[in-house]
Amino acid sequence: MKWLILPLVLLALTACSGKPPAPKAEAATPAPRTATPWDDLKKQEQKAKDVQKVVDQQADEQRKQIDAAEH
Repeated sequence: MKWLILPLVLLALTACSGKPPAPKAEAATPAPRTATPWDDLKKQEQKAKDVQKVVDQQADEQRKQIDAAEH
């Protein structure tokens, strides 16, 4: 029974507080995005992925040409 006292007291205190709930902020225009130090790294990483895709495509085409020439 003692373990029920604390939660009940806390519930009563929060229910009886005369403070009105804080008004919710209107979802106005979002703040403009600020640049971070990682933006350049992400750009470089994406560029490297794009280059790797091109290299993989060229290697696949070359492999197909070699297989066609051997058969």
